[in-house]
Amino acid sequence: MFDKILIANRGEIAFRIVRACREMGIKTVGIFSDVDRELLHLRFVDQKVSLGGDKADETYLDIEKIIKVCHLTHPAAVHPGYGFLAENFLLARRLEAEGITFIGPQAEILEKMKNKLFTKKVVQEAGIPVIPGSLTPITDLSEAKTVAREVGYPLAVKACLGGGGRGIRVVERAEGLEEAFLRAKREAALAFGSDEVYIEKLLGRARHIEVQILADKFGKVVHLGERECSLQRRRQKILEEAPAPTLDREVRNKILQAAVAATQALGYSTCGTLEFLVTEEGKYYFMEFNARIQVEHPVTEMITGVDIVREQISLAAGEPLSLKQEDIIIRGHAIEMRVNAENPDKNFAPSPGKISKFDLPRGPGVRVDSHCYSGYTVPSYYDSLVAKVVVWDSDRKFAIRRARETLQSMEVSGIHTTIPFQMKILQNPEFMEGSFHTRFIEEDFLPD
Repeated sequence: MFDKILIANRGEIAFRIVRACREMGIKTVGIFSDVDRELLHLRFVDQKVSLGGDKADETYLDIEKIIKVCHLTHPAAVHPGYGFLAENFLLARRLEAEGITFIGPQAEILEKMKNKLFTKKVVQEAGIPVIPGSLTPITDLSEAKTVAREVGYPLAVKACLGGGGRGIRVVERAEGLEEAFLRAKREAALAFGSDEVYIEKLLGRARHIEVQILADKFGKVVHLGERECSLQRRRQKILEEAPAPTLDREVRNKILQAAVAATQALGYSTCGTLEFLVTEEGKYYFMEFNARIQVEHPVTEMITGVDIVREQISLAAGEPLSLKQEDIIIRGHAIEMRVNAENPDKNFAPSPGKISKFDLPRGPGVRVDSHCYSGYTVPSYYDSLVAKVVVWDSDRKFAIRRARETLQSMEVSGIHTTIPFQMKILQNPEFMEGSFHTRFIEEDFLPD
């Protein structure tokens, strides 16, 4: 097992990793930008090193600075959390060259998976349905038109190296294809260093279902059930729950089996998440593979009792998977609500600033992952997430009731947050019935 881990991240996920490391008897190194000097997790690390600067590209995204901190503090491993460099094969490769473990898949696997078409091809060859579309980059407009006619509208033009909801242009009709195709290529080149794009059928009213997996370096894979992640705004998740409500049992089993098979076909290890879309007709399609810990991992931890971060660290250390599939028992229902520093009444405008009061909810079945506290100043440089409020109860009906009561007892003053918006979701009849889809928030829920 590792004796020391450098945490190459900030915020609530950095605090979450520190807690797991302390429980495992592992020393930790924290890094921070100038504006992050007062982050909560820095109170609990064994060493902390300033990166200097504030913006992401000069701090948490600067590979050379992180390598220099490694030379200074000598960690056995680096945990990237999510976002920033979590799926960056260049960092993984540099660490491997330094004899330091990257807590995630190997650099070779990460580099291949960076291109979404590589993963789709491997998954399809394993006999798993993928979203209809091209499996090679679209080279010119003529080819784009040909593929579009075969796939049908609406469709999406996507960057091959895209991620996090970026690098996507939606095309509703044929006359919009040329502009979307050219713009997508320009945006892809600017954001990801490659203008390669592909075309994929847009499954508008589908559900977004994820499967959490754990895999060791010896080919053993287990799944931890599925998560419902359909409630999104601008392709960014707002509320997640597990297990997925009203999902057909046969479809669920097929998706879970597909996730394990795809993971084995890719030769993937540590923890990861496979994303699927399920249509109204009950057809399921593989969408993409996230090679990291997910923001929404707590809902899976709540229904399985498995500490995913602890398992991720153990698997990265080369230990065999200690769990068998029959050991994974799903109990009850969990809901995670993302509380962001945003103003829903002003089109979710960012609301950075000083938190004058931060009073967390308490009680049975309640978990809050957060790096904030009274007096903390939310900076404008990074993600607006201030807390993940997670509840568990015996079934979905009681979990929803507990979620409402939990949010009502949470007080955040000094900044605007999305708590009122989350309350509206929890009181929505369609949500309570479990009848929603990926475009529900923008098409059916938000006012015109």
